[in-house]
Amino acid sequence: MSPFLTPSRRALALGLLVALVAAGAVALAVGGCGGNSPTTAQVPTRGQSLETIFEAQTELLTDPSATLDLLKRLGVTRVKVFVPWASLAPDALSRTRPQFDASSPASYPAASWSIYDAIVRAAAARGVGLDVALEAPAPLWATGPGVPHGTAAGFLGAWKPSPQEFGLFVAAVAKRYSGHYKPSGAGSALPRLDFWSIWNEPNYGQQLAPQAIDQSTVEVSPMLYRGLLDAAWNALEQTGHAHDRVLIGEVAPRGQTLGDQPGNFSGMVPLRFIRALYCVDGALRPLRGEAAALRGCPTSAAASAAFPREHPALFGAGGFAFHPYPQGFAPNVRTPGFPDYADLPQVPSLEQTLDRALAAYGSSTRFPLYDTEFGYQTNPPEATIARAVKPSQAAAWSNLAEYMSWLDPRIVSWDQYLLADPPPGASSFDTGLQFYGGKPKALYAAFRLPLYLPATAGPSGHALVVWGCVRPAHYVMLHSGGPQVADIQLKPAAGGTFETVKRVTVTDAYGYFDVPVTFPSSGLVRVEWAYPHGPRIHSRTVPITIR
Repeated sequence: MSPFLTPSRRALALGLLVALVAAGAVALAVGGCGGNSPTTAQVPTRGQSLETIFEAQTELLTDPSATLDLLKRLGVTRVKVFVPWASLAPDALSRTRPQFDASSPASYPAASWSIYDAIVRAAAARGVGLDVALEAPAPLWATGPGVPHGTAAGFLGAWKPSPQEFGLFVAAVAKRYSGHYKPSGAGSALPRLDFWSIWNEPNYGQQLAPQAIDQSTVEVSPMLYRGLLDAAWNALEQTGHAHDRVLIGEVAPRGQTLGDQPGNFSGMVPLRFIRALYCVDGALRPLRGEAAALRGCPTSAAASAAFPREHPALFGAGGFAFHPYPQGFAPNVRTPGFPDYADLPQVPSLEQTLDRALAAYGSSTRFPLYDTEFGYQTNPPEATIARAVKPSQAAAWSNLAEYMSWLDPRIVSWDQYLLADPPPGASSFDTGLQFYGGKPKALYAAFRLPLYLPATAGPSGHALVVWGCVRPAHYVMLHSGGPQVADIQLKPAAGGTFETVKRVTVTDAYGYFDVPVTFPSSGLVRVEWAYPHGPRIHSRTVPITIR
C-alpha cells in the first residue's frame, strides 16, 4: 500500500478501453442463449485462471482461525501474510547487533513466532494457501549508515538494510517452515511453506531507502533490492526451498517524478525502478560506463554475460508481483503523461519492460504477473480525500478490474486488500469489504460473486456476454468433485421479481464463467448461487437495456 495521489486526470472521457477488445477477447460458450437448462461455461484461453489472494493482516493477527474460516467461505485460495523482519528480530530497536545465530529459528524469541505459527497451522488445517511476505522494517542493527538526521522513527528500518543479515533472517524463517521443524514443546512439526514474496513495495521510500541520490538522478533502491533478492534466493535454496514459488517486485503502481523526487523516502515510478533493477537504460539496453557503475551494474559485456548467473532471482523467480491500485478512477483509465506507471491500463508497458529487460541478457523468460494488492478506498467512511469513491462505484469498478485481469493471460491472480476498514482516524486507506465494525459494503457481494457485462445494451434477440465468478465454488468443487450451477437472473424494468434466464454449469477451478445470454427485456441482471445446505447469495445488479 502506498499513499501516492494520482495526478489530475484530463482524460476521464477516454471511456472504457477494454470495451473495444472485449467482443474479440471473450471466449463464448457454445449452446443455447435462453432457457433454464444448464450451459457449461467456457474457461478463458489462458494458461491458468485467476487465483484469489487476500490481505487481512489485522484480523489474522487477532484471530487466525476465525479469519481463515471467513476467507475460505468467501472462496479465497491464498492469504498474504506480512512478516516484518523487525517483528521477529531480537533487540530490533537497538543499533547494536545482539550476539545470536540469526539463521537459527531457535535463536529468535519464541513469543515472536507464536502468532505466525498459529496462522501457518490454521491455514494448513483448512487447505488455504499462504503468500508469506518477508518485508521491512529491518531491525535497526541491520540498517546501514548515513540515515538523515531527523528521519521519522517509522522510516528508520527501511534505510540500507543489510543483505547478509536479511539472508540469515530468511534462512531462519525458511528452516522453521520447512515441514520438519518442531518447536520446543510442540506436539508436531510446523507445516511447510512454499510461496514467498521478497520485500514489499521496494520502489517506495518508507519500505526501502534511499530511493535515489544526486537530485534523484541516480537510482539507489533498485541496487539495494537486488542485494536483498540475492540474499533471500540463496537462503531459500540452501534451506530446502529451491522449488518454491518466489515472487519478486511487489511494486507500488506510481511514484514521484517532479523536482528532487523521489529522493530518500518518496516513491519511484515502477518502470524506472525495474529498468535500474535490471541495469538497462531507457531503451532497455544494458547500461555501460559510469551510469552502470553508479547503480551497481555490470560495466562491460563480459560482466553483463554473468549478470543472470549472479542474480538468479531476477531471472528465475516464480512471478513478478505488482499492486495496480487505480486510486479513485476507473481501472481502465490511463494516466496521461506518466508512461512509467504500472496500474492496470499500463500492464502492457509493464510486461514489455520486463520482457525486454530480461531479453537484454539473452533470457526468454516471460514472468507471470501476480496482483498482490488491490482495492478501492470508499466514501463513506473516508470523506476527506478525492480518490475515495462511493461503495457502489467501487464494487462496479472492482468487478471491471477483475475482468480486465482475467482477459490478460499473463496475470494469474486477483487480490483484495483488507477485509475491514481500519478504525476511524487510524488510516485513510479504507479499502475493506466491510466498514469498521463489520457491516458489509457493496464490495462484499461484488467480491464474493463478481459480475461484469462488457456490453449492457443490445437489440432484441441479441445475446449479451455475462462474465462472472462463483468464488466460493472453488472449495465446494474440491470437496464434492463436481461442478456447480449458478443462475443468471433478470428483474424486468417493467416490474416483477428476479427470474432465472440461464443456468450456468461452472467447471473452472476458481469459479469463473463467461456465457452469452439472450435477455427478454430490459432490467436488472444478477447472479444467484447457493452454498451447499446454506443460504442463497447474490452478486451486485447490473442494469441492461434491450431495444
